[in-house]
Amino acid sequence: MCCAFYHLCGGCSDDVIYMSLPLYHKSGALLGVGGCIGIGASLVLKERFSASQFWSDCRRYEVTIFQYIGELCRYLTNQPQNEDECRHKVRLAAGSGLRPDVWKEFSRRFGKIKIFETYGMTEFNITFLNYTGNPGAVGRGTFLYKRFCPFELIRYDTQQGEPIRDGAGRCHRTSTGETGLLISPVTPTSPFLGYVGSRELSEKKLLRDVFQLGDCYFNTGDLMMQDDLGYVYFRDRTGDTFRWKGENVATTEVSEIMSALDGFQEVNVYGVSIPGHEGRTGMAAVTLRPGHQLDLEQVFSHVKEFLPPYARPRFLRVMDHMESTGTFKQQKHRLVQEGFSPEHIQDPLYLLDEAACTYRPLTEDLYNRIMTSDLRL
Repeated sequence: MCCAFYHLCGGCSDDVIYMSLPLYHKSGALLGVGGCIGIGASLVLKERFSASQFWSDCRRYEVTIFQYIGELCRYLTNQPQNEDECRHKVRLAAGSGLRPDVWKEFSRRFGKIKIFETYGMTEFNITFLNYTGNPGAVGRGTFLYKRFCPFELIRYDTQQGEPIRDGAGRCHRTSTGETGLLISPVTPTSPFLGYVGSRELSEKKLLRDVFQLGDCYFNTGDLMMQDDLGYVYFRDRTGDTFRWKGENVATTEVSEIMSALDGFQEVNVYGVSIPGHEGRTGMAAVTLRPGHQLDLEQVFSHVKEFLPPYARPRFLRVMDHMESTGTFKQQKHRLVQEGFSPEHIQDPLYLLDEAACTYRPLTEDLYNRIMTSDLRL
């Protein structure tokens, strides 16, 4: 199936594929190298991804297809403009994790490159293919497609971290436009073989008696939404979405909105716990574009205009560099653990001040007042 990947994308034996993803990951080894073998194309294997060398490499090796994952395309749009970015033969970009805001900027800046966004998992046979090029969607779940690759979206409680069940213990499908947990049936033709290690590790990924007694579904851990045209959109990971003021906050959506500010190069949104408050409140770690100064009043105006009160990040952390994984995904776990203490964090920290219509520096005194519930958010 992996060898057929580039064939599904529209590749052929005349193509030259640029591969800079790590080969320990399925996307690099199986879809990238395997997909190249599958169509008999040529492969340019880059030892390490370099945003500054990308377009010059594409020109030098006459690349026609490249594969992306996670934030890779954002790194390209964050680079200063150069003549090579429009003097290339790249016609197709295939991969997963391309955010809508980056998709639009990428298409505007780098020419007529068809984007083939996909969704898949190493451990289970659930796949989406955005073959129509609708920006932001991972694919389209039509009636016929669901016959080939069945899936369901069910209502999910982000506070409890589990699907919502009724009095009979059954789950309920989401309505059109409603965000829900993506699950897929485990069957003899679509089995879940499990993880290495104890059986409990594998069992945690299974949901039983979902719609009827005895059925079994694989829990992807991803929150998705399907619109009235059948397009499916990734919203967030279940562990990343948090609840504040009785509302669900999807970190991916808040990040996309804040990334629209010209001065922000990268935005990473996550939830932090505060004593005396239920749930978690939003915090945004950001990096600034070269040559841009932080305008706190502008940031406040932007989040007030485009985000509802419960989704506005209460804390802002300005970093020099944003850490990412080997597959170009933003790191959240360490940021969540570090919290918002100015004593332990050297980066500038700011607190949302709605009365003053700005973000103000988070001092030790303000921090202590928040931790003792003397200052309520």
